[in-house]
Amino acid sequence: MLSYRLEGLGGIEKLVAREEAMPQPKPHEIVMRVHATSLNRRDTMILNGTYPLTPRPGIVPLSDGAGEVVTVGEAVTRFAVGDRVTGSYFARWVDGRLHPGVIDQLGCTLDGMLCEYAVLDEQWAVRLPDHLDWHEAATLTCAGLTAWSALTGAEIPKPGQWVLVISSGGVALFALQFAKLLGCRVAAVTSRGGKADRLRTLGADLVIAADETPQWGLKLRETTGGIDLVVETGGPATFAQSLIASSLYGRIVLLTVHDQKGKSVEIPGAVYQRSLVTIGRVFVGSRSGLEAMLTAVAAHRLKPVIDKVFPFAEAREAYRYFQQGDVFGKVVIGGA
Repeated sequence: MLSYRLEGLGGIEKLVAREEAMPQPKPHEIVMRVHATSLNRRDTMILNGTYPLTPRPGIVPLSDGAGEVVTVGEAVTRFAVGDRVTGSYFARWVDGRLHPGVIDQLGCTLDGMLCEYAVLDEQWAVRLPDHLDWHEAATLTCAGLTAWSALTGAEIPKPGQWVLVISSGGVALFALQFAKLLGCRVAAVTSRGGKADRLRTLGADLVIAADETPQWGLKLRETTGGIDLVVETGGPATFAQSLIASSLYGRIVLLTVHDQKGKSVEIPGAVYQRSLVTIGRVFVGSRSGLEAMLTAVAAHRLKPVIDKVFPFAEAREAYRYFQQGDVFGKVVIGGA
């Protein structure tokens, strides 16, 4: 079978395709044929050696992938051959709170999905909704669950409240879609006005182009009366404006703390001292959270947004395209 492995860190040339033996499952393992995978920002950080968690040498990258079970170990009870499955980002985190004993991640400390066949412990996988094709199903493990956790992990926003999403990457678009499922109103900030119509088509009630309105925080606050929940994916470049846009008792889920140049988020004291905003964090989510999200996706027949699909043989080109940053939705790599 074919697998990509990271043979070192620091650049795209470290991503190398290798022919390997067909895996055989241990008693509690399943083997899935991977039909599609997708990229997340953490995957480029791992590739470049800037991710906080040290990857295992020679790791198969990518946490997100979808496929069908082709072989099961003799003790497996959760799955059968033919089941459509995806993996859980923190493979060992089934439920409850995150702790150091369950920190292992697919595509970082555990082999991920950029391969023809992946081996997972049966506890690391979940079933996929039937209405999704393979490309769509491969986008949910990281970006989808991160957005879901941002909206449902603490105080769930009430119908009619305002949720702010920033940019048009995977997390932002999933957050937009999930917020609409919850009955919320959604404001979206995009880097340029050319994306506005596409965001409105997904359900955004208010769209602001940052290139036209750089100081968008005050405009949002005046227009909406204050944002109730910000899914903050912009980090240092947008945090101050998100804080200005927030209502007195708003919440900001801060997902990006550093930018690609290493600059950190700074809290503007003059703004924060007039605010009672709560700033929180989420780390993707547990397997039970993934299952709950997929139940909602299935019930509402939600369709993930895909920007572009690359063939398996062009995985390096997919990384390059994703790193340039101007995407609308998920970048997917098809199966081998």
